[in-house]
Amino acid sequence: MPPPADIVKVAIEWPGAFPKLMEIDQKKPLSAIIKEVSDGWNLPNPETFALQNADSTNFYITEKNRNNIKNGSILRLTTSAAQMAQQLHERIQSSSMDMKLDALKDLANSSRDITFAQEFINLDGISLLTQMVESGTDFGDLLSFTLTAFVELMDHGIVSWDTFSVAFIKKIASYVCKSAMDVAVLQRSLAILESMVLNSQDLYQKVAQEITIGQLIPHLQGTDQDIQTYTIAVINALFLKAPEEKRQEMAHILAQKQLRSIILSNVIRSNKPINDEMAHQLYVLQVLTFNLLEDRMMTKMDPQDQAQRDIIFELRRIAFDVECESNNSGSIEKRKSMYTRDYKKLGFINHVNPAVDFTQIPPGMLALDNMLYFARHHQDAYIRIVLENSSREDKHECPFGRSSIELTKMLCEILKVGELPSENCHDFHPMFFTHDRSFEEFFCICIQLLNKTWKEMRATSEDFNKVMQVVKEQITRALTIKPNSLDQFKSRLQNLSYTEILKLRQSERMNQEDFQSRPILELREKIQPEIMELIKQQRLNRLCEGTCFRKISSRRRQDKFWYCRLSPNHKVLHYGDLEESPQGEVPHDSLQEKLPVADIKAVVTGKDCPHMKEKGALKQNKEVLELAFSVLYESDEYLNFIAPDKHEYCVWTDGLNALLGKEMTSEFTRSDMDTLLNMEMKLRLLDLENIQIPEVPPPIPKEPSNYDFVYDCN
Repeated sequence: MPPPADIVKVAIEWPGAFPKLMEIDQKKPLSAIIKEVSDGWNLPNPETFALQNADSTNFYITEKNRNNIKNGSILRLTTSAAQMAQQLHERIQSSSMDMKLDALKDLANSSRDITFAQEFINLDGISLLTQMVESGTDFGDLLSFTLTAFVELMDHGIVSWDTFSVAFIKKIASYVCKSAMDVAVLQRSLAILESMVLNSQDLYQKVAQEITIGQLIPHLQGTDQDIQTYTIAVINALFLKAPEEKRQEMAHILAQKQLRSIILSNVIRSNKPINDEMAHQLYVLQVLTFNLLEDRMMTKMDPQDQAQRDIIFELRRIAFDVECESNNSGSIEKRKSMYTRDYKKLGFINHVNPAVDFTQIPPGMLALDNMLYFARHHQDAYIRIVLENSSREDKHECPFGRSSIELTKMLCEILKVGELPSENCHDFHPMFFTHDRSFEEFFCICIQLLNKTWKEMRATSEDFNKVMQVVKEQITRALTIKPNSLDQFKSRLQNLSYTEILKLRQSERMNQEDFQSRPILELREKIQPEIMELIKQQRLNRLCEGTCFRKISSRRRQDKFWYCRLSPNHKVLHYGDLEESPQGEVPHDSLQEKLPVADIKAVVTGKDCPHMKEKGALKQNKEVLELAFSVLYESDEYLNFIAPDKHEYCVWTDGLNALLGKEMTSEFTRSDMDTLLNMEMKLRLLDLENIQIPEVPPPIPKEPSNYDFVYDCN
């Protein structure tokens, strides 16, 4: 007979003794089980002992997590968390350097366990660690393990970051500012500064006073990619938390210190491949840099502002090589007529007062800034485009002004100007790090592309929106290959002519051919349930393989992961924390927690998820909202997820809905349905190639007058 569900068979270790094989009754109090085990080895004071997982985590077994113990688990009898915390609290204050170092090593390791962390914090352990740092007497490994323990303890979110003194902040900042500092100490110090800035506006002010961009730059010029990553993370945190009015000032300082060129030469073009965390930080820096354009993008032009109107006069002057006439030259009507004619040639919608064209937001004044940059820095190309189109009489002229305004708006949409960076995105473009005015140069390339495409399409003003759609497709297709430079981007666009776009569209259309005749539609309808079942099985199989999810806390960490997978019988979700990102599937047995599918009440997504309703930066982030989902079980318990990408989000929400007997509604399901259905249709209709399928079935012939033609086989 199988053992009762509440009985688990485990092995329990004790140093110097043979492991014990025993059955644990999960209904018995944990204290009673520990007493039974310690009595078996004749150990006094059972209340000072606890059970621990005998694996790489060494996490304590508590009443809360004891249900994660599985048959065949190996446990260890060890000192209780409270006792261990008390001992380490005393040992780290030892006068012996060797004893102190060993104690700090143990503390750094044990602090990953929240059970131990809670006990150590209750002894005012965080204050003790900060005092040790402030005293400045520890160096090298002693300091490294002290800071590691501090980071691990703070990462549990038990203690508020606002509690730390200026002296502690100054000390941490001093480790970052020193030219020759232990790598481990520097890494932990940068991580602490990043967390301080992200988690407290008050601490941001204090950290910003203690550390300058100039002091961070040297860390980017080294070869250690982890140090470079943490350095960029601190710069991003300072950028993100800076008040609106200080961001432009900070961007100016970054430009002065040549941050972009240093990152380009020491990080992007270094011999080492860029890891995911570095790619994310570069993406965040790219987003924050482009977000500086938001203010101009959302600023309307004031038609009465003379300084702003002078920019339009400058565009006219450069294009037509004319000086602004004095008020006395000619009549007012003549001057107005001349201006109106020139503004029409420049392609503005409002020929009389082109300032009105820039009152639309977005792109607001940003469009005018781009036009002026193009006119001044690419003067030949600017003059050629304007004169080429202003001299045409065949209604095929490309309106430069209107095109520039719409193109600027489109580029802001493509680059998501004004949106917060996503927590999971690594989508940075190396070419934007190759120029100090990368957005303006990007515009200059694209406005010339637009003019070229307009001519290739032989477009008129009625085709304006069609041209913009083609240009958007050309730009997005060119960006997908992640060009290393603006010249590479330009070369890629040269190959994506209007003719090439038509070929690509035709090819894609043929691959997704949609048959519309009635027999075909009926066949599609008949096949659809089979395909949906196939998609469902694929989703469930993917859930059985499992996915590694990143734990997103107040501070991004590279080493905080958890894994979730469905059992092969589709009855239980197994999940648990991991030390590092796994290389393959994680076995069920190594995942400590489990949730029966029968207990799942609902799946909620987006802003309905409880972890999206909490205070903090996550709820403001549109992309994180789109990747968030939660599983509701029991009355008010939730298992919260943030998918690594859109694909995993769709796989998991589809799979969970399939388990609950609900419809799979994700965009990936629709895409897979179309792809598989079209493929199946083509396979089934292979024998009918080049045969015309009638719209209606052929008529059934009348019955014959006799059946004499029937052959009798006998």
